[in-house]
Amino acid sequence: MKIQKEIIEFENGKSFKLFSPSLKNCFFWHYHPEIELVYVEAVNGIRHVGRDISGFSESDLLLIGSNVPHLNFDYGIQTECRQLVLQMRESFLLEIIFPVPEFDPIKKLLEKSYLGLSFSGETKKKVVEKLHEMKDKNAFDSLMGLIEILQTLSASDEVKELNKEDTRIKWFLNDKIRMGTIYDYIHENYDKKPNVNEIAKIVSLSTPAFCRYFKKQTNMTFTDFVNNYRINQAKIFLLKDYSVTEVCFQVGFESLSYFNKLFKQHTGETPSEFRKKYLKNIEV
Repeated sequence: MKIQKEIIEFENGKSFKLFSPSLKNCFFWHYHPEIELVYVEAVNGIRHVGRDISGFSESDLLLIGSNVPHLNFDYGIQTECRQLVLQMRESFLLEIIFPVPEFDPIKKLLEKSYLGLSFSGETKKKVVEKLHEMKDKNAFDSLMGLIEILQTLSASDEVKELNKEDTRIKWFLNDKIRMGTIYDYIHENYDKKPNVNEIAKIVSLSTPAFCRYFKKQTNMTFTDFVNNYRINQAKIFLLKDYSVTEVCFQVGFESLSYFNKLFKQHTGETPSEFRKKYLKNIEV
């Protein structure tokens, strides 16, 4: 799977664009120079930002830096999903935000966004409300709303860094082995038996060399990474009309007891408890 550069077009006279994308339902591994703020509202989903692959529940608010590879956020979501995406022109940030001393906290936030930043709590709630308000405002008031959002994010301590080091496209292009190829293989084979020898051969490494490479890039073994991916997929299937046993085998596990044990290790609850909690939230 190749990393694709997405060309973002802005309206004349606009420093940013705010829109609700339609679901693409495709595996689109891409990057763009524009910094992006994404809000996804779904019962359950999977996010891929840089090297990080992790699940989220209910909603997610992410700030993604310039040229950081990521997947379209409807990927992995098989329940009702709503999205708001805000993309900012490079020139707006470089010419308006960065030179102004009063915007130094915002500048520091944006400079750190290459790690992929996930916001939660009151910060997420406040920013999402402001995003919805911006949709109905004129150009000037919307711009002021954007600056307020950036100020809110820059002052927040309700933030998680998804990556520990630089994940911008330079890292992927300079590396002889595309992590995208490995992600693609896992996506296509997680429900079967992903074979470390097979993927090592695909990316032209010996098995020991591949294992060292993979551990260095993800801080996980290949087996642990696949199991983590399976658990995130299991969360999605548990919210559909499948039994726990069906989900266990559907995502590639061969032992129900091991699936239950691993699921609880990852989530703090059993598959049945997870389903009961989130289906109850939907009913409410």
